[in-house]
Amino acid sequence: MTIFNVFALLGGLAMFLYGMNIMGNALEKSAGSRLKDILATLTKNTLSGFLLGLVVTAVIQSSSATTVMVVGFVNSGVMTLKQSIGVIMGANVGTSVTAWILSLAGIDGDAWYIQLLKPDSFTPIFAFVGIILFMFCKRQKLRDIAPIFLGFAILMYGMDFMSGAVAPLSESESFRNVLLLFTNPLLGVLAGAVMTAIIQSSSASVGILQALSLTGAINYGAVIPIVMGQNIGTCVTALISSTGTSKNARRAAVVHLSFNVISTIIILPIFSILNAIFDFEFVKLAATPLGIAIFHSAFNVIAVMILMPMSALLEKVAHLVVRDGKNDGELNIPDIRLLATPPVAVGACRSSARTMSTLSAELVERAFKLLDKYDEKEVAVISQGEDDVDKYEDALGSYLVKLSGEDLSPEDAAETSTMLHVIGDFERISDHAKNIADSCVELHEKKLAFSAEAMKEISVLKGAVAEAMEMAVKAYETGDITTASLVEPIEQVVDKLKDSIRARHIERLKAGDCTIELGFVLTDLLTNFERIADHSSNIAVSVIDIKNKNFDSHAYLNRVKHSSDEFNSLYAAYEAKYRI
Repeated sequence: MTIFNVFALLGGLAMFLYGMNIMGNALEKSAGSRLKDILATLTKNTLSGFLLGLVVTAVIQSSSATTVMVVGFVNSGVMTLKQSIGVIMGANVGTSVTAWILSLAGIDGDAWYIQLLKPDSFTPIFAFVGIILFMFCKRQKLRDIAPIFLGFAILMYGMDFMSGAVAPLSESESFRNVLLLFTNPLLGVLAGAVMTAIIQSSSASVGILQALSLTGAINYGAVIPIVMGQNIGTCVTALISSTGTSKNARRAAVVHLSFNVISTIIILPIFSILNAIFDFEFVKLAATPLGIAIFHSAFNVIAVMILMPMSALLEKVAHLVVRDGKNDGELNIPDIRLLATPPVAVGACRSSARTMSTLSAELVERAFKLLDKYDEKEVAVISQGEDDVDKYEDALGSYLVKLSGEDLSPEDAAETSTMLHVIGDFERISDHAKNIADSCVELHEKKLAFSAEAMKEISVLKGAVAEAMEMAVKAYETGDITTASLVEPIEQVVDKLKDSIRARHIERLKAGDCTIELGFVLTDLLTNFERIADHSSNIAVSVIDIKNKNFDSHAYLNRVKHSSDEFNSLYAAYEAKYRI
């Protein structure tokens, strides 16, 4: 083997890895919207999670990408650690698809249908179709498919380059002797793990092994431990990805590593003992690309069969490695790694915004209760909650700005823009809840109390605001337009109630039944009540905005207020319900 063969090997490896990267990214982008829907359903048990991981990995052709995505979901709170275990197992089996595709390089035969299956025959067609789609198609969806064809063609040409470069090694006795070292199980596992850790792709690592097998110099005795080591080495990507994430995200990466290590610890000794007893003949045979693909799949399937019933054990191991500590104050903010799959990141942002909505609504509810019964501990809880919502807005807002710069579909781009406004509304609602709590503190410290008549009026207004807030949050969390359309009529009733209560207060002030000091507190309360209803209306309109393309919120509000019989009917019903 000359220096030129080494150059050819390096060039082939570069083409192989580049082609795999192009194809994987294109497949991931193409499947993005479907991935969003599939992963949004989450997984109820380990088996369904396994099937999900298998399908997703088979689609995007990368177990590392799937596992990194899982780490991101767990870190964002979109997926629990328990749900992630099955997905990780499925990813290990799904990555075998690449090995089966690459095994076509070893097909031998003269029949026309055999010749048609050889990469030399179909790879040029893939390359030609890809470049036609890329250069001449105006439709973006077809242009997005082009990198899949081109990436696959580059990958297969890289495989062919590598195979040609290492072909002279088939006659090298020293090369054969080196490969014989890997028949030692420990050395084989170590070699596979190190090689895969360096290139961070088990699919690419297996492809290189398949290319070497075409020399006929490597037998199954070396292939078996190397493949097991490759499964361990691929965990490096997820481990690196989990750095700086939440405890559960780090545990997901540990599950990935422990699954592959434990399966190797169980299967390799059993195989070695059986081989020592029965002296399997196939171990001494020269490996083929097809044989490597078969063993790769078999090993992962057997590992899943052994460890799937023990998924609870994997979870315990992860908890032992990454122990619980003090509450880190972790927020449910999407992981930065999800930006690689924008449609999935949009779904994760939606989940975080819903967490904000629930927290804001809870703060309003707590603040309202303070008006009836003062509790110093509740005041502290509201203050801390308002601070948490502020942190959510800062972190999620920054994330959404980054997400808006990614390659988004028109629908996702519109929703991202709308979410930026919605989280601002949730933050302002929490501010008003804090303001109401501050007013309660002032009443308590100054020993002030509203009259029974004033408290009755506040209670009616409070009920209307609470219903507007409840409807807005429900509409946002479910995406229900019908519920969203109920908010604006209540908001209008709140405006009328506020004006009526203010007028009644002035009358009591003139009659000497109320003080100016209480009037200032009441004015603050009325302002905060009205603003909560206003922001609830904004949120409800945003829900309708997301569901309807080219939606004009100003035109909608103007229309429903002035020319909608349904709006007038709802307004009359709420006016009767919340009558002072």
